[in-house]
Amino acid sequence: MKPLVVTVVLVALMQLSQTFPAWYHRGWLRLLREGESCGTCNLELCSVPTDCRAGTVFDLCGCCSECGNVEGQICDLDKGSHFYGHCGDHLECRLDIEDIKFGEIPEPQCVCKSQETVCGPEGKTYENICQFKEASVQKGRNISIQHKGPCKSAPVISLPPQDTQNFTGNDIIFGCEVSAYPMPHLEWKKKGNKMFLPGDDAHISIQARGGPRKYSVTGWLQIQGIKKSDEGVYICQTKNKYGFAISSAKLKVIDGSSSFQNIPGSWTTRDKTDYGDYFESIEDDEEAEYESGDYGK
Repeated sequence: MKPLVVTVVLVALMQLSQTFPAWYHRGWLRLLREGESCGTCNLELCSVPTDCRAGTVFDLCGCCSECGNVEGQICDLDKGSHFYGHCGDHLECRLDIEDIKFGEIPEPQCVCKSQETVCGPEGKTYENICQFKEASVQKGRNISIQHKGPCKSAPVISLPPQDTQNFTGNDIIFGCEVSAYPMPHLEWKKKGNKMFLPGDDAHISIQARGGPRKYSVTGWLQIQGIKKSDEGVYICQTKNKYGFAISSAKLKVIDGSSSFQNIPGSWTTRDKTDYGDYFESIEDDEEAEYESGDYGK
C-alpha cells in the first residue's frame, strides 16, 4: 500500500503545481527531485540550455547547466536550496527591506548588482547591464556596450499631448513626456503666438518634473476656466544640444450652441507636411545655439 500512497501524493502535487505560475511550477518539480540521489556527474547526459536571458547556473547536483533566473524573478536566498532557482549573471538574490519595515512578508527576487545605465551599440539606453544582456540574448547576437552611462541623444517625445474638448468654464490639462540625454528643456506655445506660455496669462500654468523614467521629463499645461478664445493648437517643444522635437494637440472649446465632433490627431517631428514653415523657423532660430554645444549645461 505504501508505494500506492506515495504515487497518489506525487500526482496530487503535480496537479496542484499546474495552478501556479511558471516559477512555482518549476519549484515544485525541483522539490520532488530533491529526494533523488545525484550520483556521478556525467556531462554527456546533460542537455544544453538555450535562450538563457541571464546566462546559466549549475543545477541541483552541481553538474549540468540550466538557465539562471532573470531580474525580478523569485529566487533562493540559500545557495544550497534549489526550490525557486538561482540568479543568473550580474544578478543577486535580495529581500526588499522596505517591505519588511511595513510588516509585509517579502519574497526574495533577483536584483541587478549594478544599477548604472549603459549605452548599447544601437544608441539605446538601458537601465542596467542586466537588461542590456537580456536584450542581447533576445536579439540572438552577442553585442557589446558602447560605454557606461546613458547614450547622448536628441529628445524623443514618448508621450505626446492628446487632443481634448470641453465646455467653457471647465479646466483642461495637456501632458507631454520627453526622454533624452542631456536632459532636455521643455516649453509650451500656442500656435500663432510667438511667446512661450504662460506669459502674463493668469489662467494658464506650466509645470514640469523629472521622470517617471530615468533621463525623462514630464510637463503639463493647465488652463483653468477655459474660454472660447483658448481654442486652438498647443505645442509641446523640447530641445537639447543634440536636437529638438515637437508635438501638438488641439483644444476644442464647446459652448451651448456647439456639438461634439471628431478632432484630427497630433503631429510630430516625423510629420512635417502641414507645419514645414514652423519647423524651419525653429531650426533657423536655434542653429547657432546647437552648434555652440553650450545648451543644457
